[in-house]
Amino acid sequence: MSQNDKKRCFIELGKFLSQFSEKENVKNPSVLYNDMFFEDFENLIQLSQSHNGWYTPENVYFSIQSWATALTEENLDQWLANYNLEINEPKNVGLILAGNIPLVGFHDFLSVLITGNNVLIKTSSNDQFLLPFLAKYIIAIEPKFANTIAFVEGKLENFDAVIATGSNNTARYFEYYFKDKPSIIRKNRNSVAVLNGKETKGQLIALGEDIFRYFGLGCRNVSKLFVPKGYSFNAFFEAIFEYQDIIHYEKYANNYDYNKAVFLMSNYKLLDNGFLTIKEDSSYASPISSVFYEFYNSIDELQIRLHSESEQIQCIVSNNLVENSTSFGQTQNPKLWDYADNIDTISFLLIT
Repeated sequence: MSQNDKKRCFIELGKFLSQFSEKENVKNPSVLYNDMFFEDFENLIQLSQSHNGWYTPENVYFSIQSWATALTEENLDQWLANYNLEINEPKNVGLILAGNIPLVGFHDFLSVLITGNNVLIKTSSNDQFLLPFLAKYIIAIEPKFANTIAFVEGKLENFDAVIATGSNNTARYFEYYFKDKPSIIRKNRNSVAVLNGKETKGQLIALGEDIFRYFGLGCRNVSKLFVPKGYSFNAFFEAIFEYQDIIHYEKYANNYDYNKAVFLMSNYKLLDNGFLTIKEDSSYASPISSVFYEFYNSIDELQIRLHSESEQIQCIVSNNLVENSTSFGQTQNPKLWDYADNIDTISFLLIT
């Protein structure tokens, strides 16, 4: 299969996904194999929450639209332009996927196939249906992919390299189990926002998207704020009031009630607006429905600290206060070349 053939399949997949949005699903007669897949995918989206209570239709549609936007010829060409994909000898690459947010492992799936490798996929029990469906679609576009894609239910075997995602605890198991194979082992990471009090209301509203999208379950969700001493949270709370309806979702509300009770019983000082608590804490990983904050003395000192603790951080959101910042509201819209943990997956697959 030529590189252009592989790329064409994912461009067609992007066109297929572009038909589905929270506002309306619009069937485009020019999209390939719609008669076979369109209605079934509509049904799968609606059933996703029964498979995983956190996979609301709103969040599944958001993930689908993000990938529809990414999978264009222009984006694929820009992403792959710096690599020599012809040098690759096909390998069997195992993927152990997380299931915290919908299609969280799709980038690894795409990377393995676009580099001409074979993929062995062990899905999370929390996300067992979306990726296999999309795999069936690209096999329909290019039947040769049927020989390069396998979903594994039991033990992962007969692989040359592995990309595994899990918690810090499971990462230790992965590192031991896969010690004799080339691997990328992804651990817990969190994202942070650096504020200075000069942010506009629009930027703070957008920050709410970084906090609440996917209920805060993703590594790209902001779970901690760095603010200057004397910072007032009034403008922050006023802006994120737009997201108040999140408390009507039962699973989120249960977490809010539980975590707030735990904090209060421990006599922690909290700021609370009825659907989010914020707590001064040096940790990066806050529980669902809570965001930690910490004061900083100077941006220069903070930047040194963030650099030294970079292995715990996925994204830094700010109004260009620190290097390599992500804009407010954009953490869940990474480009194809925005690699998780800043590890270049394509380079790993080519040199392994």
